[in-house]
Amino acid sequence: MTTEPIPFNWPYSTGDELVYAAEAQRNRHLSGDGAFTKRCHRWIEERTGCARALLTHSCTSALDLAALLLDIESGDEVILPSYTFVSTANAFVLRGAVPVFVDIREDTLNLDERLIEAAITPRTRAIVPVHYAGVSCEMDSIVAIARRHDLWIVEDAAQGIMAGYKGRALGAIGDLGAFSFHETKNIISGEGGSLLVSDPDLVPRAEIIREKGTDRGSFFRGEVDKYTWQDVGSSFLPGESTAAFLWAQLQKAQQITDARIATWQRYHEMLAPFERQGLLRRPIVPADCQHNGHLYYIVLAPDIDRQKVLDAFKRNNIGAVFHYVPLHSSPAGLRFGRAHGDLSLTTSLSQRLIRLPMWMGLSEAQQQRVCEVLGTAVKK
Repeated sequence: MTTEPIPFNWPYSTGDELVYAAEAQRNRHLSGDGAFTKRCHRWIEERTGCARALLTHSCTSALDLAALLLDIESGDEVILPSYTFVSTANAFVLRGAVPVFVDIREDTLNLDERLIEAAITPRTRAIVPVHYAGVSCEMDSIVAIARRHDLWIVEDAAQGIMAGYKGRALGAIGDLGAFSFHETKNIISGEGGSLLVSDPDLVPRAEIIREKGTDRGSFFRGEVDKYTWQDVGSSFLPGESTAAFLWAQLQKAQQITDARIATWQRYHEMLAPFERQGLLRRPIVPADCQHNGHLYYIVLAPDIDRQKVLDAFKRNNIGAVFHYVPLHSSPAGLRFGRAHGDLSLTTSLSQRLIRLPMWMGLSEAQQQRVCEVLGTAVKK
């Protein structure tokens, strides 16, 4: 008998996405910055407290926009973790900068703030903290370091919507931040993202760069009588159908987050006995961090073969997967970047981590089956 599959991810629909998409069609405005885009902008600004939110095609393009906005150029250096998605580095490499990879903390798998200062050189322009699994980096320390050395902070909060640090929204603590609305994230639009601008002085130019380098936004607000080419830029605007889909999700963001945290907590309780037996380590969320239940991962004990565990999940039709291959050891990372220190924790933890199925609607029975298969695999 075939076991019913448990996918790693299952995109959630609130039921209003197609209703709003049809409304966008009736409005006869399907290009960017229509009524739904403006609603999404206001929601993000009110929720996070950033000075300006700007929807983009993806979190990748939000990071690209950030690098353009900060005038990152050839020879500049940007400090970031190696344990992240390629977009974090690519945005700056595209501008000619060198990503400087720093090791991660053992508890949160976030950029180790204690190692940042030693990695700073006269060429350093920015620090890019990545909030892994929707759990914040130690932002007070990172902000203090950035201010001491006159550096920008660009938060890669791809996984961080509805999460916080000491009551402040992730993505809006540094100068700039980036959200992802990819279908694997908590709040989705299929593909999509947002740049969060917290430094008010950066807002006018961010709008210009996002609009192909023109002051088109000012024109539509009646601030100028025509719009012209003002600066470098590109087309970062998503269409209104994407924004309409996202608006349906944002309206249910709290319910989605609450449900995901409840699912996360069930895993946490189910897996506690395995941690007590020394078979694995569960996620650690520091007291100052308010996570969003984005993903649930485990870190296997060093003597357990991860591939055998993944093979057991596959045989049982369970979509459990590993995560990032560290950038510092990848072909492009070796070519474009440099490592500061030996990054031993990045290497070790990345080789032992497994992400478990995590999505809105995952049942307790399904989670129990995931844990049973895991238990059998790790005890062999």
